[in-house]
Amino acid sequence: MKTIRKANWLAFLLPTGLLGGALISQYAFGLYPCEMCMWQRWPHLAAIILALPGLMLGPKIRATPFVVAAALAILTSGLIGGFHAGVEYGWWQGLTSCATNLPAEGDLLASIMNAPLVRCDVAPWSLFGISLAGYNFLLSVSGAILILVMVTMGRKDAEHV
Repeated sequence: MKTIRKANWLAFLLPTGLLGGALISQYAFGLYPCEMCMWQRWPHLAAIILALPGLMLGPKIRATPFVVAAALAILTSGLIGGFHAGVEYGWWQGLTSCATNLPAEGDLLASIMNAPLVRCDVAPWSLFGISLAGYNFLLSVSGAILILVMVTMGRKDAEHV
């Protein structure tokens, strides 16, 4: 059961770190998200929410279904990140044109003129040639696989007890 507990912590900490990093890059460094960047954030938020019951309630409940669901949400974000990275690198076309979130009220023209232009097909930042979407793909997919392997190992350990 200790392996599943560790998997539960990873299923909570990985999306928390990635979502926190995205928010810091947006609000502290001015890297505004495009539409596909926002798509990647929702599954991370879902993973955090799914991982919480196992952490809060501990051994009183069976955490495995929550951990697996959180891992699948993390995997979903990673796959969206992989698709987004492919759009940034020009490997394929994106599904939609990028949009900016504009307020529904007030002066629409002023909102349009003051909104930052954020394109999905241009990486605003990269390190070693890998964009933020690419790092989300690498970290989320590998993290989700690791969590699922840990859950499988934890279930096998529980069967042998």
